[in-house]
Amino acid sequence: MDSLTHIALGACIGESFFERGFGKKAMLWGALAQSIPDIDFISSFWMNTPEALLAHRGFTHSILFAIMIIPVFSLVADRVHKPHNIKFSKWVIFFAIEIFLHLFIDLYNSYGIGLLEPFTHTRFSLNAIFVADPFFSIWPFIAFLMLLLLHAHNNKRAFWWKVGVIIPFFYIFYCSVNKFIIENETADILNNQHVLYKRYLTTPAPLQNWLWYIVVETADGYLIGYESLFDKKKRIHFQQFYRNEYLLKSISNHEDLQKLIRFSNNYYTIEQWKDTLVFNDLRFGQMIGWQNSHEKFVFHYYLQHPNDNKLVVQRGRFEKWDWQVLKNLAIRIVGN
Repeated sequence: MDSLTHIALGACIGESFFERGFGKKAMLWGALAQSIPDIDFISSFWMNTPEALLAHRGFTHSILFAIMIIPVFSLVADRVHKPHNIKFSKWVIFFAIEIFLHLFIDLYNSYGIGLLEPFTHTRFSLNAIFVADPFFSIWPFIAFLMLLLLHAHNNKRAFWWKVGVIIPFFYIFYCSVNKFIIENETADILNNQHVLYKRYLTTPAPLQNWLWYIVVETADGYLIGYESLFDKKKRIHFQQFYRNEYLLKSISNHEDLQKLIRFSNNYYTIEQWKDTLVFNDLRFGQMIGWQNSHEKFVFHYYLQHPNDNKLVVQRGRFEKWDWQVLKNLAIRIVGN
């Protein structure tokens, strides 16, 4: 999930955990604790892009890191606020909830997290919520603003932290149900369309949870399409993409390439763009792919021009978006 959402949600949980009057201080601690796993962003200052991609949501999103950092936060908070009547165990529980909640929410996005680092480099992901989903984020954000404005002893503070915490978790449950439905419908559709596949991936298209992006791995490459929860015709129009591994013969042992393959969980294709080979990570979808099935992929990495790969994941996420694209997205969500 995006950093602002973590900050707002963490602050709301901080408010909920402590008595009125201490709430605004707890909001600050909650925002800090919810943000600390994302400290891995500093790795981009000295790592190259493939290394930074693997470092992000790696060790700092692991159970081991959480176990290490929770007592540190607890000791510091306990020392800073002395004298007080807050038990040390309450600090520990508070920071444990904040940090493990960060991991839980990020687990729902397609980027994945290194939950068991450094013991295994496997990335875990539920692929059930888009990384920037306004239907999730708007509630903690509004609640966060109201809690900042209200006096520390205002009786309405309890209402607003509940808005900022309870509604988002109902939405997570709703998204989980949607994921279950899409997974089962996709399996049925693939069988009905007689598609022979090795595995498939389902993840939400941008900014919502009703239109889903489907990647199916076959013997020849990948089939990519979109499925709405409201589709009446249970059939997916797929576009064929080939992996094109033959293009990698000259650089197959390249260290950066191997890191990108690992990062992509083997959902990738290779293309030739003019004078460079391009690595596409299919998990992040296409630029407005529901509108044009031949669009480029959001994540594309220039294998022979590494200096051009800054902000590689974000680069194409909202390229070409305008009001017409939003309108077409809404039309496709309604279903075929």
